[in-house]
Amino acid sequence: MSERPDPLRVLAVCGLGMGSSLILRMTTETVLSRLGVTATVEHTDLSTARSTEADVIVGQGMHLSELEGAARVIVTVDDFVDEGALEARLRPALEDVGWL
Repeated sequence: MSERPDPLRVLAVCGLGMGSSLILRMTTETVLSRLGVTATVEHTDLSTARSTEADVIVGQGMHLSELEGAARVIVTVDDFVDEGALEARLRPALEDVGWL
């Protein structure tokens, strides 16, 4: 188990960093709050994400393959507004690194 950074630095990433990443940021904030995790969540485009330090990256799988190794936890999502699906992927990913 490793000590969880507090707050976690989380990036919500989409291809262009516009509307869909903002929606994903809001969904991620809700899920992290529900899990009791303090986090700073930013939304960004793929290019900016490559040079931004983060503990967790959340986004579409087609984009996240380009960010491998950019964060300790990388979670793919299919639906940016489905809180249950995001929680189902984020919870075990945080548990795996000892942050939950």
